[in-house]
Amino acid sequence: MGDMLILKLDAPLMSFGGVIVDEQGITRLFPGRAMLTGLCANALGFEHRDFDRLEALQRRLRYAVRCDRPGKEIVDYQTVDLGQDFMQRGWTTRGRIEKRGGGNAATGTHIRFRRFLAYSFYTVALTLAPAEQTPTLDDLEAALREPARPLFIGRKPCLPSVPLLAGRWQAPTLLQALEAHPLAPGASDGSPLRAWWPADEDTERPKSRLIPVTDDRDWHNQIHVGRRWIYEGTIHVRPTAVDD
Repeated sequence: MGDMLILKLDAPLMSFGGVIVDEQGITRLFPGRAMLTGLCANALGFEHRDFDRLEALQRRLRYAVRCDRPGKEIVDYQTVDLGQDFMQRGWTTRGRIEKRGGGNAATGTHIRFRRFLAYSFYTVALTLAPAEQTPTLDDLEAALREPARPLFIGRKPCLPSVPLLAGRWQAPTLLQALEAHPLAPGASDGSPLRAWWPADEDTERPKSRLIPVTDDRDWHNQIHVGRRWIYEGTIHVRPTAVDD
């Protein structure tokens, strides 16, 4: 029996960004491991410069995710003159102004397209392995209940509509936790739900396929790296799960 956390990703807009090509910023159909690592690290109070801690947390993070409500993909056209003085200031976190940084800190006018998912709802079963290392699952649960700073789902404008942490859960596997956890409001009871789950869980499930994903992050260089294998398929939520 495994110990895990259940997260609810519910927001007017969310984005599961992948590899950006030129001015095109995509969104995946499911949250990647780097995105969930960043969300958890934000709750724990990690800084961008904590490269080793971020990469260690990313290696330990195991999760499965289902799409309760797919929503709709939209494209945001953005244009900005980064040469303006006020644009050199970044976001404010609890009164502290952060300087603009990262890979796109140049000046001049920039045009880009960013894709978002509108009114989607995802359920995530998440755990850390090895369990005895720090931060522990208890540490992460406490941080998600009272995060060190405001949390967002993929990009900073994507603020959650409900608390992200749904609670603690126990199940033999992450995938079985998703099958047992209650459906999101508005999800069709009995209809199959699209899902991702670890490659070492339920490998013979019908109508699933093993696919490669590049969803880890080199936190020092701020780029997506590597390749890992996950299962993509559909699941049915058990009849004992009802809309909450």
